[in-house]
Amino acid sequence: MPPVFPMLTVLTMFYYMCLRRRARTATRGEMMNSHRTIEANSRTSPLNAEVVQYAKEVVDFSSHYGSENSMSYTMWNLAGVPNVFPSSGDFTQTAVFRTYGTWWDQCPSAPVPFKRTPPNFQSQDYVELAFEQQVYPTAVHVLETYHPGAVIRILACSANPYSPSPPAEVRWEILWSEKPTKVNASQARQFKPCIKQINFPTNLIRLEVNSSLLDYYTELDAVVLHGTKDKPVLSLKTSLIDMNDLEDDYEEKNGCGMDNLNKKFSSIALREGTSNGYFDKLPYELIQLILNHLTLPDLCRLAQTCKLLNQHCCDPLQYIHLNLQPYWAKLNDTSLEFLQPRCTLVQWLNLSWTGNRGFISVSGFSRFLKVCGSELVRLELSCSHFLNETCLEIISEMCLNLQDLNLSSCDKLPPQAFNHIAKLCGLKRLVLYRTKVEQTALLSVLNFCSELQHLSLGSCVMIEDYDVIASMIGAKCKKLRTLDLWRCKNITENGIAELASGCPLLEELDLGWCPTLQSSTGCFAKLARHLPNLQKLFLTANRSVCDTDIEELACNCTRLRQLDILGTRMVSPASLRKLLESCKDLSLLDVSFCSQIDNRAVLELNVSFPKVFIKKSFTQ
Repeated sequence: MPPVFPMLTVLTMFYYMCLRRRARTATRGEMMNSHRTIEANSRTSPLNAEVVQYAKEVVDFSSHYGSENSMSYTMWNLAGVPNVFPSSGDFTQTAVFRTYGTWWDQCPSAPVPFKRTPPNFQSQDYVELAFEQQVYPTAVHVLETYHPGAVIRILACSANPYSPSPPAEVRWEILWSEKPTKVNASQARQFKPCIKQINFPTNLIRLEVNSSLLDYYTELDAVVLHGTKDKPVLSLKTSLIDMNDLEDDYEEKNGCGMDNLNKKFSSIALREGTSNGYFDKLPYELIQLILNHLTLPDLCRLAQTCKLLNQHCCDPLQYIHLNLQPYWAKLNDTSLEFLQPRCTLVQWLNLSWTGNRGFISVSGFSRFLKVCGSELVRLELSCSHFLNETCLEIISEMCLNLQDLNLSSCDKLPPQAFNHIAKLCGLKRLVLYRTKVEQTALLSVLNFCSELQHLSLGSCVMIEDYDVIASMIGAKCKKLRTLDLWRCKNITENGIAELASGCPLLEELDLGWCPTLQSSTGCFAKLARHLPNLQKLFLTANRSVCDTDIEELACNCTRLRQLDILGTRMVSPASLRKLLESCKDLSLLDVSFCSQIDNRAVLELNVSFPKVFIKKSFTQ
C-alpha cells in the first residue's frame, strides 16, 4: 500500500497556495472582513480581562501648532483622559499638527519631493504615545474633535519606554494602515479602525497622519488602547483566513525587508549562466533609465536575479537621490553599511525619522558620511534623535557642497552643536524648526552663510533677542526668499524694519503668534510697501492687524497667494473685499476668530470670489 503522507503534504501545500492567491486577489472589503473574523474568533479567558487605558505621556512627535512653553494646541494634550470630546470645534486643549491641506506644498519654501518614494508611504507627521501597561492590542481608538480623517497608520513597538535597560531588539509592527481619504464632516468622532493582532505586548503606540485632504487643521483629543495582558489564542480557522499577514511574514523571512539589505545586495548564489535574455542587447543607459522607476526594495529584489541586473542595481548612479525615510522602522547601521559602497555619488539623502532607539549609532552615521558625504547637496534629518554634536561636526567636515540641511524637530541636539553649521558656507536652505539653537550660534551661521534663500526658525525658544537676529538677516542674507519666524516671542517693529529693508526678495514670511508686534507702529504697512513679491504672509493671532494693513497689502502685494489673519478684531469685510479684488492670485484666506468677519460675510465673499478658500474656524 503506497504511503499517504506525501500525498497529504502535497494537498496541504496546494491548499496553502490557494489561500495565498485568495489573499492576494481579495478586495479591501474581504480583507476587512478577514480582520473582523480574527477579532470575533479571539478566545479570551475570564482571567485575561481586557485592559483599557489612555496614554500616559507623549514620547515624541514631528510637529505641532502650539508653543514649546504652553499646552495650547500641543501634542502633549494627547496624554490622559479627553479634554474636549465629544464636543466638536476648534479648542486649544487638543493636539494639532503644524500644517493641513496642500497649502504648504504650494509655498515658495516647499522642498522638491524625493524620487523613488514608495506609493504606500504617505505619512507627513507622527506622534508616539506611551501607556502604563504593556498589552496585546485588541483595539486602538482615536478621539478626533475637529476635521477628522488625518490618521493613516497606527503602529506598535515592542520596546517598553519605561524599561530601565534598553531592549536587545526593537520591532515595529503596523496595526492598521489606509490611504488618505476625504472625510466630509468636520464633527467629532471616535475613530475605531480594525487592527490586526500582533505577537508581542506593547505600551508604545505611534500614529502617523496625512493632512493633505483636510479642509482645516485636524484636532485630536485622546487615544485609547485596549488590550489583554496575555496573548489571545486564535482558532486554526482564523489564523488561516488572515493570509495577508502571512504573506508579509513570508517576505520578511525571505530577505525582502530593509533590515536584510546585506542579503538583498549579495551576489552570492546568483545564476552562473551566460545568457541574460534580451537584456544583453539593451544599452547600459537604457537599463539604468528603466531601473530608475523602481523603489529601493524592488531594486534590492531585482539585484538577486542575475549578475547583469545585480551590476545595474549596484551602480552608484541609481542612488543619486536616496530617500530612506519610508524605511525608518527597519533602517539600521547594517543597512547603511551595505548601502555605503553604492552611495558614493549620492547628492540627495533623506534620513528623516530614522535611527531612533539605537537603530543608527553615531559611529555608523559617521562612517557612512565619511564615504558618501562628499557629493551631498541636500540632507534631510528631521526628527533624527540619534544626532549629537559629533554628527554635526562630521557633516560640516565631510559635506562641503551641502546646500540644503533640514534639522526640524531635532530637539535632542545640544545648543553648542549648531556652531558647526557655520562651516557650511554654501547653504541655501536651513530648517531649524523646534531646535535648541542659541543666539550666538545662529548669528555665526548667518554671518558665514550669506547664500541662504530659505530659513526656518519657527519655535526656536532658546533665542534671546529676535531683533538682533532679524538685523543680522537683513544685513547678510540679501538673497533670502522665505523666512519662518513662527512663535518668535520677542521680535518687534525694529526687527521687522531691518527685514523689510534688507531682504527685498522675500516671497514668504510667517509671523504667526508673534505677540510683540503691534500694527500701531506701522510695521505691517512697512512690510507691505517694501516686499512687493510676497506670496505668503501669516500674521496669525495678531489682534492688532487692522484695515489699514489689509489695504496696504492690497495696494502693494498683488502677488499674494496666502494670507492668515486669524484672531484679529480690527479687520472689516470691506477691506477684505478690496484685498480680494486686487490680489487676483489669492487662494487661501484664514479669517478664523476675526470678530468683525461673521459667517454671513464669509458667505458673501465666497459668492463673489469662488476660487478663494476662505477659512472660518469655529468652537461649538
